[in-house]
Parts: sequence; structure tokens; C-alpha cells
Amino acid sequence: MRNMSEQQLAELCSRWLGLFEQALHAGTPQALRALFEQDSYWRDVLTFTWHLNTVTGADTIAQSLLELQPDTQARNFQLCPGRTPPRLVMRGGRESIEALFEFETHRARSSGVMRLVVDASDSTQARVWTLSTNLDELVGFEERLGSRRPKGESYARNFGGPNWLDYRDAARKFADHDPTVIVVGGGQAGLGIAARLGQLGIDTLIVDRGERVGDNWRKRYHSLTLHNEVHVNHLPYMPFPETWPVYIPKDKLANWFEAYVEAMELNYWTSTEFLSGDYDEAGGHWAVRLRDRFGIERIMHPRHVVMATGVSGLPNMPQVAGLDQFAGELMHASQYTEGSRWRDRKALILGTGNSAHDIAHDLHGHGAHPTLVQRSPTTIVSVEPSGQLVYSLYSEGPPTDDCDLIAASVPYPLLKRGFQLLVERMTEHDRELLDALENVGFRMDIGDDATGFQMKYLRRGGGYYMNVGCSELVVSGAVGLLQFDTIEHFDARGAQLKNGDHVTADLVVLATGYQGQQELVRHIFGDTIADRVGPIWGFDEAGELRNMWKRTAQAGLWFTAGSLAQSRIFSKYLALQIKACEEGLIDKHMPAAKASAKLAIAS
Repeated sequence: MRNMSEQQLAELCSRWLGLFEQALHAGTPQALRALFEQDSYWRDVLTFTWHLNTVTGADTIAQSLLELQPDTQARNFQLCPGRTPPRLVMRGGRESIEALFEFETHRARSSGVMRLVVDASDSTQARVWTLSTNLDELVGFEERLGSRRPKGESYARNFGGPNWLDYRDAARKFADHDPTVIVVGGGQAGLGIAARLGQLGIDTLIVDRGERVGDNWRKRYHSLTLHNEVHVNHLPYMPFPETWPVYIPKDKLANWFEAYVEAMELNYWTSTEFLSGDYDEAGGHWAVRLRDRFGIERIMHPRHVVMATGVSGLPNMPQVAGLDQFAGELMHASQYTEGSRWRDRKALILGTGNSAHDIAHDLHGHGAHPTLVQRSPTTIVSVEPSGQLVYSLYSEGPPTDDCDLIAASVPYPLLKRGFQLLVERMTEHDRELLDALENVGFRMDIGDDATGFQMKYLRRGGGYYMNVGCSELVVSGAVGLLQFDTIEHFDARGAQLKNGDHVTADLVVLATGYQGQQELVRHIFGDTIADRVGPIWGFDEAGELRNMWKRTAQAGLWFTAGSLAQSRIFSKYLALQIKACEEGLIDKHMPAAKASAKLAIAS
């Protein structure tokens, strides 16, 4: 394969697409099966199944495609003109030809990614190892972009009548109608889905408890800066300026969020709390209760509620023996801002994840004496170069939209194997630091099944630290380290150790994470809906994140969360599903997928 020219790669991929379409239309399972590796994977993102599904094995893939094709009517498969051409790549430790393609169905335009493996004995023959089919746009309901953008005729040169600002002010107030969608949470996930819905013509309102747009970043601890690079983190439709720093400071990002809301004409209510929601099955809408900064409540009846409150829910406040007797200041990490008032004072931080390390680092920078209290092994990875390896796709050259499509195409086994290989490289890069931490008694792991920090994030939302300097402070002793299992109990002055020693503290910070998002659903919507929806985030048996970016067991209740990149990528697919519901193309209720298209992949 390495000797193939770009034209030869394109010809090989085009030939495969032609044979694939021919077999799909002919309905011949043998011909279709022969186009796939025996251990192949097909990930469908809405196009065939209206689900996020992965099917494994050539036989099952062929069977599933042929079952779904009569309804889907997929056709006109071709390589994407003007996009990243077919190229040789190494994915999950295996060399393949990665190519972007496009096609149509009876109701949509779609694209996908295939990874071809060439026959060792005949370079003209190739079979697919992984295939993805991703919904791009609904025919007749396209985004209002480019040539389809609004002309502004309703207010342009409307002398004596309302202008653009008048229309915007009226739209934001919802004085005479309710929104179709209420988005709860105005962080990157909330902004992304609201922007996508807006371009599809769906009336959407974001509600957030913060006093200003961006406060979910602005009010976090003073020294916070993003740990991944700027080119990974763009919001939909509005990439960051090329003048921006590689690592974005929290306040700069918060201010960008504020500008984004104005530029994208998003309806956003600040200082507004989402109190409760009850679903009217007969009416097909919610009755949600909101409360503004003045204590005034309003009932609204959206057809959809999107929870965009983050991967986690309510702060986790563990029961620790004697902590209720502590006479100093006790706070959760979510309440910490900056450490100037703790100069020359002692602090204990329970936890050793990102927040715990960053808080300890900030306290040390302000002249305090922090000690980390480690409760469980933690994955440590340097922010550079190791921490950026998981985002290396975005540095390979393809534009962001192509990278997003490629990222969404990866099936769980390939994702898992890719992280395992990256962990080997990370550990090699960070060996000196990891050895030094081990020598001072810091307990570490490399994640379940050696998949590292990124899979920890996807599975549980924490348990790791991307080192930006605090690990060196732990090694030097400038930041103390105490194992939780050496503590007998807390008392008014600090921690009493089992060996008889006592560690005094003026401040205790519980960097103990958050409860699962299901508990936030329980708090807002009640037990019945929380139990109906089930766990949120973490992988299900089919290798998909549970209840994320897709219909749930509760009609009209959706979830979006994750990094800026995840929020950008999957906001598109979530918005398309809500649009499809509104246009009667699919039902808000989660249907029972065909058995062959819902088979679990090997984990």
C-alpha cells in the first residue's frame, strides 16, 4: 500500500464503493459479505437506523444492511469531492486506507468513513475493516447556511417599523409563546446544540443559573486554562481566531461564549434556574418550572428538554469520619476560586484528579501549604506531549469538519485499542516523572485495561491528572502527599492519623467529583423519569455512551455533554434527531431497533 499513489488509492476506494452499492441494491448477502473483513465493524450514526449503533462481523453487517436498505434507499456512493482524499493511516495499530465518502438516501444526505485493507497477494483487491455512515442533512430541512442564509427582508430598510434588534429582543423574551426546545445549561454543550437547532429553524431557549454567559468557566478557579489545544476546541460555525493562544485561559473562553451567543443569535436566559419538569404524554410536551433572579416563576411547555449540564451532576460529598467536627473552612472543589486568602495557611485537598492538583497548585502559588490526600490510584499524564497525543488527528492536516467525521466514525474496539497503544507511548514519554512520583509514594494506574486517562474520562468522567506542573511540586515536597487510608478520622484541627501523628489544616477542599448525571435527573424530574432513563455517560454493552446525543426512554428528554470537541461533533446529530421529530420523520419515543442492528460489539 505504501507504494500507491493518491490516484491509485482513490481508484481502489471508488471501486469498492461501486461494488458496495451494487451488492446493496441487488440484495445479495454473499457479494456484500465478501466486501468486508471477517472482523469488520460498521458504525451507523443515524443514517440507516436513526440510532448510534455499531455492528460487528461481516455476516451480521451484511444482514443488517440488507434488512435496512429497503427503508433507507441508500444510493449514489462516491468519494467526497473537495474533501480530504484517501490516504494511508495507522489506526488502532493497523495500517489501512482511510477515505471519506458521501451518498444519499430517500430522506437525507449522508457521508461516511471507510478503512480499507488491501489484499496482501493482490493490491487491486481490498476489503473494509471499518465503515461508518453518518447523517449530514435532511432533504428539505437543510441548515440555513451559505446560499440558504436568511436575507433579513423582515427588517431590512423597514423604515418606521421594527429593526433587527427589536426582533431579537422580542425573540429572547418569549412573551407570547413558548420555545420548542429548552436547553438546560449554557456551557459548550448547551451553546453547541442551541446553535445547531437555530440553523434548523427550531425555536430554542437556553437557561442557566449563571449571572453572565460564560460563568460556568469564568467563575472556576483563578488559574484555570484548557488542557488541550485550541484547534481541537472550536464551537460550531465560529472557529477561534488564528491569533488565539494554544491553551485558552478560562476567562478568554468565557468571554468568547458571550460573544458567541450574540453572534449566533441564541436566546439565553441568565440567572434562571430549571426547577422541575413533568411530561404530558397525551399532549406530547413538558410542563417545566423556571425561576429567575427575582424569584419569579414561569411555567413553559416545550416539546423537548435538552440537559446540557455536563458529564456529572451534583457535587459528591462523601461521608468522612469526623469531618463534620472540622472547625476550619470546608468546601467542595466546585466552590473554590483562588488561594490568596490562604497564604501561610495549611490546606488538605481530598482527591488527586485534575481539580485537586490544580487547586493544590494554585494554593501553593499563593503561598499556602497544601497537601493532597490520595484516596485511589490516579492516572498521570503530562500535558505535553503525552496529553495531546489523543488529539493528534486534529494535527494531521485535514480540516476540522473532516476530523470530526473521522472521530465520529471510530467503533469502540478500535477506540479502545488506539488508546492502549497511545498509553504505551505516553508512559515512555513520562517515565522519569512517573518514577519520581512512585518514589514519593504517589499511587498510579494507567486505567482499566491500560486505556489511560481519556477512556477514564469517557467511562467515569475523572480519575486522572494532566500534569501542568503540580506533579513536580509533589515530587519536591512543596505540595504534600497523604494517603487517605492512613487517616483515622478528622477533628476540629485537621486529620488524626492512625500512627498517632496529627496533620493540622485551616482549609479542607473536597475534590471528590460529582454524582452521576442520573442523580441530577432524579433531583429535577423525580424518581420515575430517572429510573426510566437509567445511567447517563459511560459505555453501554454496545460500546456507545449511555443516553448521550440520542433518544432516551423518556420521550422529549435528551442529553449532551463532554469536551468542546465532543459537544461540537455530536450537537449536529442531536439537532438532526430533534428536527426529524419535529417534522414527523421519527417519533420522540425510543423505538425498539431491529435486533441485527442492535447487536452488542465485543468489549
